[in-house]
Amino acid sequence: MPNLAGILTETAARAPGNTALQLDDTVISYQVLNAMSAKVAGLLRARGVQRGDRVALMMPNIPPMASVYYGVLRYGAVVVPMNPLLKAREAAYTLQDSGASLLFAFELMLPEAAAGAEKAGGVDVIPVNADSFRQLLADTEADDTVAEVDGEDIAVVLYTSGTTGRPKGAALTHNNLRSNAEVARDLLGITETDVIFGGLPFFHVFGQTAALNAAVLAGAAISLLPRFDAGRALEIIERDGVTLFEGVPTMYIGMLRHPDVATRNITSLREAITGGAAMPLEVLREFEEVFGAELLEGYGLSETSPIVSFNVPGGERRPGSIGKPVYGMEVRMLDDAGHDVPIGEIGELSVRGLGVMKEYWNNPEATAAAIPDGWFRTGDLARFDEAGNIYIVDRKKDMILRGGYNVYPREVEEVLYEHPAVAEAAVVGVSDELNGEEVAAVIGLKSGSLPGGDAAREALAADILAFAKDRLAAYKYPRRIIFTDELPKGPTGKILKREIQIQPVQGAQPVQGAQPVQGVQPVQPTASEAQADPLGA
Repeated sequence: MPNLAGILTETAARAPGNTALQLDDTVISYQVLNAMSAKVAGLLRARGVQRGDRVALMMPNIPPMASVYYGVLRYGAVVVPMNPLLKAREAAYTLQDSGASLLFAFELMLPEAAAGAEKAGGVDVIPVNADSFRQLLADTEADDTVAEVDGEDIAVVLYTSGTTGRPKGAALTHNNLRSNAEVARDLLGITETDVIFGGLPFFHVFGQTAALNAAVLAGAAISLLPRFDAGRALEIIERDGVTLFEGVPTMYIGMLRHPDVATRNITSLREAITGGAAMPLEVLREFEEVFGAELLEGYGLSETSPIVSFNVPGGERRPGSIGKPVYGMEVRMLDDAGHDVPIGEIGELSVRGLGVMKEYWNNPEATAAAIPDGWFRTGDLARFDEAGNIYIVDRKKDMILRGGYNVYPREVEEVLYEHPAVAEAAVVGVSDELNGEEVAAVIGLKSGSLPGGDAAREALAADILAFAKDRLAAYKYPRRIIFTDELPKGPTGKILKREIQIQPVQGAQPVQGAQPVQGVQPVQPTASEAQADPLGA
């Protein structure tokens, strides 16, 4: 069955009583999840949604997220997952660009979601909460059919920020997502007896493919955690007998540093995987020693569904390597002219294969630039070793990887420029012990805007921070505001980010002044901001 929703209907027929989702005391079988998705499909029909229409989801990892996801797919519509932490202006852009006709929004995110839907031209919003949503589905006639689609039809449009500051929608097909879920299932040996930790957000391609779709394909259980907390994660491992933990490096660091790690029974774990950001080698070693489970690192992007390469369980691992290409994916290292570079030399990691997106939604220019010759240019600089292992060396783009999430400086800079005191701004990534990279903003102020005295400058920095925080998702806004008399520029007046040097800080300590950036005013992260949190708060 080409329709990705078929993985749910097939598993529900094969193992109806198996646990599909668990959220604390709430346990949902595959039979029930399948029935809920049919109700969602019936709801779409009743609302006049057409096959091929885009339907947006703005929810954390809760059972309705999965039922709506598969309900939209089985109806033949296209899923547009949205980070539930988006602000109204960000949500409005995604809704407008995708042309979404309907938005399912969790009740806690409803104010920003509704405001964004209004800005987008009055997109219809369906609130999702415990009681009224359940009643809404109960009152809806189910649509038990699974729409016939072509495997190359678009199933999901995932928005990923771009260097221009305007997010692009990676259009992933039913074949893209199914093939990558099969890769995850087969690589990790996932079976019906497995319990997968469900803390990776399903709106993100990593959690959507490697956790949700791979588990449903195999008939495994997913134990959900809507918002990551290291103590709760350890509790879930012990309580539910989690066998496979999937996370980003900040999650592993958070659990290793949590006082409960020494007292929880974590012996059920047989495997753990990580991606989204580079895993520090010492953290990997410490995790394997403490948890007694192999921790495997891979690489992928939204545009590749996501898995491109992976370290094989039980196989040889090279320190710093992201493994070898997975089944159905080819990798080359190319120079600027599109020619292969010799083994051991650095080129742009370029990908072709089953998981590579069909296109950027409604953006043929960006599609042509990213896939000029059938090979998707990732923007990452890497090299092969003689055994075919891949090593990421640097990023060609300015993207910042904060806690496993992509932050593109241009998008943040555009918000900062709206502040009345800001004359110029450069957003850069700074090495950070907890999140891998932290978002820092170096700001030149308008004439007369810099007040005298430390307290007054700190107050201005706090005001700019609050301004950005109100307009950007929690993982995007800068945690460090740095004032400077003048940003370094080239002959044409372009800001030279490569000449901006900011010293990293340890933990949540504020940065002190560092040359050549002058007049540094640190912004201390709050206690909650210093926590390891994949949602970016």
